[in-house]
Amino acid sequence: MISREQLAKEYIKIINNYYPLAGRLLRHCLVKVINLNANHTRKTSYYLGIYYPEKIVDRLLEKKEIFRDTAENMGLAEVVFFNANRLVRDPRSKIKQQDFRFWLDLCWIAHEAD
Repeated sequence: MISREQLAKEYIKIINNYYPLAGRLLRHCLVKVINLNANHTRKTSYYLGIYYPEKIVDRLLEKKEIFRDTAENMGLAEVVFFNANRLVRDPRSKIKQQDFRFWLDLCWIAHEAD
């Protein structure tokens, strides 16, 4: 079975090959495959999370149909967009305590476009 990291890399590779303008935007983002386990149905759904810096939100959302169509063709349930700047600044967020490396990645994404 393919890992979530490999699936995210394959997604980025497809976007870069077929949609180079959208691929340039993804260079500023963090792309992760997120799994959701629904206990009552015992079904696992995989979503694509795109964590983006606040400065590129308009250009990124212009291409959201490209991102969603590609994810759907790969068997992912949906694409979810997350503002990295807001996640880093949120005082109630527990990301820093739960996954410090991921939090550092978000900080890098949030401040990379500055």
